[in-house]
Amino acid sequence: MDADPPGLDTFLLAQEPFYTPVGNEVALFEAAFQEKVPLMLKGPTGCGKTRFVEHMAWRLGRPLITIACHEDMTAADLVGRYLLDAEGTVWRDGPLTQAVRFGAICYLDEIVEARQDTTVVIHPLTDERRVLPLDKRNEALIAHPDFFLVISYNPGYQSAVKDLKESTKQRFAALDFTYAEAAREADIVAREAGVAREVAEKLVRIAAASRNLGHRVLEEGASTRTLIRAGKLIARGIGAAEACDMAIVAPLTDDADTRGALRSVVAACL
Repeated sequence: MDADPPGLDTFLLAQEPFYTPVGNEVALFEAAFQEKVPLMLKGPTGCGKTRFVEHMAWRLGRPLITIACHEDMTAADLVGRYLLDAEGTVWRDGPLTQAVRFGAICYLDEIVEARQDTTVVIHPLTDERRVLPLDKRNEALIAHPDFFLVISYNPGYQSAVKDLKESTKQRFAALDFTYAEAAREADIVAREAGVAREVAEKLVRIAAASRNLGHRVLEEGASTRTLIRAGKLIARGIGAAEACDMAIVAPLTDDADTRGALRSVVAACL
């Protein structure tokens, strides 16, 4: 027996997510969607990859099913499994299967966090077959014409243990993302956090300085997301230095010397 699937209307975005293009990424995404070319977004944490996918799902009028990948995720978590309920054994589609069956955009966020033996389940969906094998049901599910697969990952965290196989990478077209240039990033922070442009510019200067410290000091500098969080605290009435310490300095590092260096940066920029 099959369990009734949830309505995909719940995965439609009711309002336009704020996103300002950096280049031609909107047209490139639309072309990939029309041609059903799976897409890989590469870039640092908090630079706007997820917001871009949300914006494109809204723009295209398609449901968006987002899956936050993690190391304990199994193929059954993606595809589905048999479950027991009051009426007996029922099949419950996983989020990937729902997207394939009903034509949603499926976004696998930070795919390198998932085990490689789990991610190989997407391979048959990324070539001309566009099929999802449901081995436990002895079924090969052909993808809905509007199904579209998007993955993302952060190349800065690549290692021998956590990296995509070349056999997976080459199944996707790729878009590179990075942090916006200073003026545009300040616009984003001011709008999203609800702070004055002057405050947003100071936060962006803090981020730029943190990103210039290098990987030996910080694995990654302050993201646009952290700046927005700091801005929201400031808009709520928290002092700028305290807000930056809470939203930027403390999350970035536990090392006392590095925190001291970052606090000096914050003080200089404020």
